Amino acid sequence: MIEWSETDILMRDAAREFIEKEVRPHVDELEHGDTPPYAILRKFWAEFGLDAMASEAIKGLLEKERRKLERIASGEPKPEKKKSGGMGDLAGQASAAALITSELAGVSLGMVAAVGVSLGLGAATIAARGTLAQKERWLPDLVTLDKIAAWAITEPDSGSDAFGGMKTYVKRDGEDYILNGQKTFITNGPYADTIVVYAKLDEGDGGEKRNRKVLTFVLDAGMPGLTQGKPFRKMGMHSSPTGELFFDNVRLTKDRLLGETEEHKGGDGRESARSSFVVERVGCAVLSLGIINECHRLCVDYAKTRKLWGQEIGKFQLIQLKLAEMEIARINVQNMVFSALESARKGKTPTLAEASAMKLYSTRAATDVAMEAVQLFGGNGYMAEYRVEQLARDAKSLMIYAGSNEIQVTHVAKGLLNL
Repeated sequence: MIEWSETDILMRDAAREFIEKEVRPHVDELEHGDTPPYAILRKFWAEFGLDAMASEAIKGLLEKERRKLERIASGEPKPEKKKSGGMGDLAGQASAAALITSELAGVSLGMVAAVGVSLGLGAATIAARGTLAQKERWLPDLVTLDKIAAWAITEPDSGSDAFGGMKTYVKRDGEDYILNGQKTFITNGPYADTIVVYAKLDEGDGGEKRNRKVLTFVLDAGMPGLTQGKPFRKMGMHSSPTGELFFDNVRLTKDRLLGETEEHKGGDGRESARSSFVVERVGCAVLSLGIINECHRLCVDYAKTRKLWGQEIGKFQLIQLKLAEMEIARINVQNMVFSALESARKGKTPTLAEASAMKLYSTRAATDVAMEAVQLFGGNGYMAEYRVEQLARDAKSLMIYAGSNEIQVTHVAKGLLNL
């Protein structure tokens, strides 16, 4: 893939119209944290028919899985697999989705994080590891955004050491489990209806805590013992509600354990989380592209209209250098996104090292571009009304979000050295 298709561009333009009409007028309320983003996101879903499409898609997926289980139960032979070219028609949808996502990220990065975590992490984890009954129970409401999900792994004392430092634990109690602990920096945490939680299994054998099995559970808001904290005040991404979760002897029946088994064929919760890390980190490149594009557009327009010493500042070579470097960053990050989309077309998934490299480079580039945008605007760039100030704060969050950039260095190096 070397350029956006005509369909992609049409979808982008339609998204831009919606953003101009429904998002930009509310940016201040969203960025002050006064307005949760979910009503606007649901309106977006309805405007483009994504709620109906998602509903039909999940019905088809569940029916297909139902028939598969019925075949297995009846002893029917496994049908011959049809050849397909990777993602097939979904590849086109993926590119349009990436372009629309980047457009929204340039205006309200937090809104993208909110829906991205709900669908790309919360719903996706249930879809990947849940039983048919669990998928039927939670996915229909999540894919239509009727309900919002949180994905809870980070803790106050773990951070980048997500598994080793994890202290949230469950103990068996007959057929049930009892959950205790705390999670922090949880996107959608304050308002989530459905919460995917990672916890270590305490078997009471006094074994090494770092190596204990990690299990994945699904909780619903309002369960006894579950407390959802208020939204944090943050440096950026205020339109993405982030908070703490507290678990005080929360009783979990076995039907809330994803896969309903401690011995999941795809490994324990660590493997589930690692596959989600890849999705998150590739997604960071798409979000970075949105911030770079918006900074680039604002700076080009400003360079053409802002005058000093009787001429447009765009005629000064130092300003031209800043714009040229922004363009280089835009091309490089866009090409990374194109590469990921082309791989998806062929059914290939990036390795954790490759996804980490994408995240490391693109988020650095977005932060550099955003800070240079503030500098190019001068005093105006420090003022909230010119928006580059917001973009600089949002861009910085991407260097920490989905695993700090320092951790990405480790994953890239381990991939190269086969460690």
